[in-house]
Amino acid sequence: MRFGIFPRNAPRFLGAFLLPALLTLSGCEKKSSTPPWEGQTVAVETEAKEAEVQGADPKKEDGARAASPKETTTGSLRFVAYNLKNWLTMDRYVDRKPVGSTPKPEDERQAIIEILKEAQPDILGVCEIGTKDDLADLQNDLRNVGIDLPHRFHSGGVDDTRRLALLSRFPITASRVPKDLTYKLGDRERGMSRGILDATVDSPAGELRFLGVHLKSKREIPDGDQEMMRRAEAHLLRREADRILSDQPDTQLIVYGDMNDTRQASALRTIQGPRNGPTSLKMAYLRDSRGESWTHFWSYQDVYSRFDYILMSPPLVSKIAWDDCRVLDSESWSDASDHRALLLVIE
Repeated sequence: MRFGIFPRNAPRFLGAFLLPALLTLSGCEKKSSTPPWEGQTVAVETEAKEAEVQGADPKKEDGARAASPKETTTGSLRFVAYNLKNWLTMDRYVDRKPVGSTPKPEDERQAIIEILKEAQPDILGVCEIGTKDDLADLQNDLRNVGIDLPHRFHSGGVDDTRRLALLSRFPITASRVPKDLTYKLGDRERGMSRGILDATVDSPAGELRFLGVHLKSKREIPDGDQEMMRRAEAHLLRREADRILSDQPDTQLIVYGDMNDTRQASALRTIQGPRNGPTSLKMAYLRDSRGESWTHFWSYQDVYSRFDYILMSPPLVSKIAWDDCRVLDSESWSDASDHRALLLVIE
């Protein structure tokens, strides 16, 4: 069956939580086996040059894919979106005991590299990267397994710990730091925590413009409503997409990232924009080899959710090799991150 922007019925893995006996049948006994996107122009980093930068109807608008993770595509451009889960130095715990401020553990890093080695990305958009040095480490680790992504863009918002980045096999020809990424809740003005990554890649598929984000998490904070914060950040992202597509409707725009919300949530509807309008974004409804679409496991709440998304402008929809797109479901996914990566293949 070919999948385009017409998804199948939603996965029914939730039954695995009702009867323990079903855990074995569904493969849910281990996380690792299943369950369940006007500023100034800035410089772009390469190996030789470095510059730090800061409700839709799913039957009509989503793309879906159930695929084997072993499949490869020749002559196509492969984009991977991935929340790396704290590829940075931070206070960590081992067996619930503090071990101080340390980098991401080596076994987790290598698990990520193995997943990406299998996916063979030409362009990689990541969330939860740390400093420029952390990004360079990721580049070097990928190069050591034969994935050379020499062009890079490192960006972020008011959060100086968790950043966004784009790595590319092809030149990054333009990048921006969007202005005025602030919003007001109550009497307090806030800045968009992780900001918006905005970069253009000169690729064999033509110019591709990327907007990468990592919206506010569902974790409660004492001085703000997490859902309202996420919705406000979604409006800022939608504003940037509108500016781009209103000015240049033929732009091949890819909006991606960890949205920290479910498909029918207000934040996602805001990002998609008016249904079937000239600036609407089409959501790629991707699935793994088992036909499941979840991308995140929240161990504290014991909840599997679809939080990670790739959306695109109308000019790109017909260029997607839907049969090769998927949620990456390596056996070692949970050793790498609490998120699973997304693969989009452009013909």
